[in-house]
Amino acid sequence: MPTVAQIFARTLKEIGVRFVFGVPSGNMIDYIEALREEDGIDFILGGHEATASFMADVCGRITGIPGVCFGTFGPGATNLSTGVGGALLDRSPLIAFTDEMPEHLLNRTVQMNINHQELFKPITNWTTSFSKNNVREVILKGAEIAVAEIPGSVHIGVPAGIGQQTIGNSESAINYLRIEKESSNATNEEINDKVEMLFKHSKKPVLAVGLSAVREGVKSLVIQIAEKFQLPVVLTPMAKGMFPEDHPLYVGVLFHALSDYVAETYRDADLVVGIGYDPVEFNYEDWMPDVPLIHFDSKKADVDNAQIKTVINVLGELETTLKEFLEINTDKKDWNITALQYRKNELFQKLIPKPNSFGPLAVVEELRNILPDDGILSVDVGAHLHLIGQMWRTPEPQKLIMTNGWSSMGFAIPAALAAKLCHPELPVAAILGDGGFLMTVGELATAARLNLKIVFVVIVDESLSLIRIKQGNKNYNCDYGTNLQNKIKEPTNHYFGVPVIRATNFMKYKNALVEGFSLNGPVVIEAVVDGNEYKDLVLKPHKGNQK
Repeated sequence: MPTVAQIFARTLKEIGVRFVFGVPSGNMIDYIEALREEDGIDFILGGHEATASFMADVCGRITGIPGVCFGTFGPGATNLSTGVGGALLDRSPLIAFTDEMPEHLLNRTVQMNINHQELFKPITNWTTSFSKNNVREVILKGAEIAVAEIPGSVHIGVPAGIGQQTIGNSESAINYLRIEKESSNATNEEINDKVEMLFKHSKKPVLAVGLSAVREGVKSLVIQIAEKFQLPVVLTPMAKGMFPEDHPLYVGVLFHALSDYVAETYRDADLVVGIGYDPVEFNYEDWMPDVPLIHFDSKKADVDNAQIKTVINVLGELETTLKEFLEINTDKKDWNITALQYRKNELFQKLIPKPNSFGPLAVVEELRNILPDDGILSVDVGAHLHLIGQMWRTPEPQKLIMTNGWSSMGFAIPAALAAKLCHPELPVAAILGDGGFLMTVGELATAARLNLKIVFVVIVDESLSLIRIKQGNKNYNCDYGTNLQNKIKEPTNHYFGVPVIRATNFMKYKNALVEGFSLNGPVVIEAVVDGNEYKDLVLKPHKGNQK
C-alpha cells in the first residue's frame, strides 16, 4: 500500500502541480523523497520560506494551477505566511503546507509549537489539516478552493510522523468550506433595464478595468465596448495589458506615476463602468468623482455608500454580462478623443528621460527597449513600481508581474525565478530597488544553482525612495530611517556566483543590458542613479472630484 507521502506527491501531480517550493524540515523529508521519486514534479529549495511562497504565488497566477509551498513548525510557518497572504490579496491560487504537531501535542508547550490553524485563518480562504486517511481528499478540496471564482490561498497542516504510514481503508469526515456565489435580489432583466437607462442618459462614462477582468480573459470585449461607445479606459496596475497603451481611448493607470494627469480625464466623467474591478488594488471611492457606478463582476462592489450613492451590480460571468452590455443601442458619447490623446501624450512625454540623464526613467525605458514583447518582467514594490506601472508597455496581461493587493517588498526576485521555471522558453527580467534587493539577495543562490537565465536590474539610489518622498511631503527628515548608503560602497563581481555588472552612466547601462541578455545564466546589473527624479512623478493627486 502507498504511504501518506507518496499519496501527497501523486495527488499534487494529479492536479497539475509542477514545482513545490520550500525549505526542508525533518518531518517533511518523507514528502521530499516522494516528490523526488514521482516523475513530472520537483521540489525546489528556496533560501527562505517567504520567497518560496512568493514563487508558489507566481506559479499559481501564471499557470492557473495552484502553486505549492511548505514550511516547518513555528518560524517556518510564520516566514511562509508572507507569501500566503500575498496570494490571498493578489488573487493567486496557492496551497501552503506546514508541519503540525501530532494531536496529543497540539495544546502542549512544545518547542516551535504555535497554533498554525489560527495563524493562517485570516490570510487564507480555507485552513485545515489532513490525516493519513484523507490526504488525497483534503488536497483536492484545497485545490478546488484555491482556484475558486476569486482565487486565493489555502493552508493544510501536515501532522508530524505520518509520512511513512501506509494508507488505511477508512476515511475521516472533512469539514469542507462552502463557497457560494453572490447573487442580486433583483432579476437580470431589472438590472439590465437599470444599466441601459443609466448608460443611455450618461454623456461621459469612463471604463475602469481591474484584476478580475484579467482572470476572466475579456480583453477583446473591453476593447469592443470602448470602441463602440467611444469610452476612455483606465486600468488598475495589475490589469496592465488589458488595453493597448497606443489606443486613442487609453487614458492610463490609476494611482501610479503622474496620476494627476489620468485624473484630469475621469474627474470629468458622469458615470464609471467598472469591469472586473477588484478594490483590493484601489478602492473606488479613493479616486472616483461623485457619480454613479455600474459594476460588472462576480462579486458586489465593495464601496463606501456614503461616498458612492448609486451602485448597480451586474453579477455573473464577465463574458456573458459584457456581451449583453454591448447590445445596448445608444449614441456615441461626448468625449473629445483628440483631447484625450493630447493629455495621454503629455503624460508619456513627461516619462521620457531627459537627454544625457541617468535616472530611474532611463533605466526603465532602456530595459523596455531591449526586453522582447513576449518577455516577462517582475517588479518589486517601491517608487520604481509607480513609474513602471504607468510607463511600461505591456502587450498582454501577465507580462508584467507585480504585487499590488499585498504590496510586499522582496517580491521581484522570487517572482522572476518562478516565471522562468514556468516559462523557460521566454526571456525574463526583474527590476527592483536596493531596499528590496537587500531583503531577497539570497535567492540569487537559487538562480545560480538552477542556472536560470534572468537579468536582475537593481536601481541603486541608496534610499527607500518612496518613503523618503512621503517624509518630504510632511516636512520630515528625509534621511532618517531610509538611508541605505552602507549597502554597496565598492562594486563586487558576483553575488553567490551570479555575475554583477555595475553601470554608473547610460552608455555603461545600455552595454550591460546587451551583455546581460546574451549570457546563458543569471546576471545582476546594478544601475547607480540619482533617485531625485522620482519626486516630481509619483504620489500625485488622484481623487476624481479634486480640481
